Parts: sequence; C-alpha cells; structure tokens
Amino acid sequence: MKFLIIVTTLFLFSLSVSAGTFLETFDGKELDRWQQIWSDKAPTVWDIVDGELHADSREAYTHLLTTGDNTWENYTMELDVKPLKKHGIGGIAIAARVDGTWLVSCRIFDPVIIRGDDPPFQEERISCSATSLNRPALATLIVEPHPLLKLNRWHHLKLSAEGDIFTFWIDDEQVMAPTKLQVFRQIDVFADFPDFQSGGVGFGLWNYTAIFDNITVTGDTIPNSGDFPVTPKAKLATTWGNLKRP
Repeated sequence: MKFLIIVTTLFLFSLSVSAGTFLETFDGKELDRWQQIWSDKAPTVWDIVDGELHADSREAYTHLLTTGDNTWENYTMELDVKPLKKHGIGGIAIAARVDGTWLVSCRIFDPVIIRGDDPPFQEERISCSATSLNRPALATLIVEPHPLLKLNRWHHLKLSAEGDIFTFWIDDEQVMAPTKLQVFRQIDVFADFPDFQSGGVGFGLWNYTAIFDNITVTGDTIPNSGDFPVTPKAKLATTWGNLKRP
C-alpha cells in the first residue's frame, strides 16, 4: 500500500504538469463547490457520509449536481457510483459542458418506449445528448440498448469532451466511440441551442438511491484544486479508483 501511495502521488504530480486536475472525494462535510440544478423542484437529496456522497431521488426528474464554469473547455470527467436501490423508472447521469441548464449528458436508464400503435414497453439503454433541462428537444449523440448499472456494486463512468467530439465509457468499456455533436439549427426547435464548447461538469440521478465518489476532471483549462491525497489514510482518486470496485 505504501508503494501504491508513492506511485499515485508521483502520477498526480506528472499529470498536473501537462493538465489541470479537479478532484472531489467528499472528505469534507459541505458541498461548497457544487450547485444543484432544479433545486426548487424538491428538497436537497445529497448527504456526505463517511467521505462518500449519498443521494436519494424519488422523483421522475433529474437531480443534478454541477461545478465548474465557462472557462472549462476540453476535459475528461470520471466518477465512481454505486446504485443502492431503484424506486421506479429512473437513471444515473454524467454531464459535461454545463452552462446554466444547458448540458451534454450521458444516461443509463430504462425509459418507457412508445412506437406507433404498438403497446408501450420498457427498455434498458444508454443515451447521450445535448439539451436544456427545461425543454424536450435533444441533439442526440447515441441511443442504444444497454443493461442498467448493477445494484450494490461500484461502477466507473467516464465522459470526454474535446471540441465537438464526445466519448463515453462505462467500467472502462467504451460504449460510445468518439462522436461528433451536430446541432441542426435550421430546424426550429434547435435554433437557440448553444455551441456546447465550454462549461462545467455534473452528475445526478432520478428515482434511485446511490453513492457517488472520486469525481475527477482533467484538462488544460481545469484549475488544480480539490482533495489531493496528502497522507497514507487519504482516499485515492478515480484514476486508481478500481481498487474500490468489487
């Protein structure tokens, strides 16, 4: 373990030379750097317990925590999440380029699908798209069948934003290859969509109880800040967070 601490500390040092790193391990008791989108919809569902962020949502709309600003441009965001209980049709989300309520997000969820005159059915899937939380129109990157995250297991989500190219991983498997975001502004519902070239990051859930940890954002425009390990008892960041998985 001592050797591992030394290696990871050296890795963080070398990483900071070429890119900034924001790290949140929830070792504090406050969410000073975070804001909840749609906080007026329901009471806060976030609670830090033993250095992990517990979240509980019993509603069908997304509770999303965000941080960062429009100085954040190209970066990669990673996090660990352990779903504990599902309360209905719900999902887990990771978001990039967050600007107000505009964002690019990837979700693992099980919506009800209605196609023509066929009976409605429920399908487990992943979906990545650009939109605003206040409107239904989506500039879609991918929609594919995919199993939900398993309950009571740690999972690792990773979303990369480079220009208008986005890539998404689940548990180190690339589930969305580098994909270009195209917003067709000649169509009325997309006319006011932004360019999604900068913005903060976020994560959230709906109709789930889950634990989040080890939020890491790396990129040239990311300021070095957060809970970097300074003692052998400190938690390790997401880069070596697979030690946390079963």
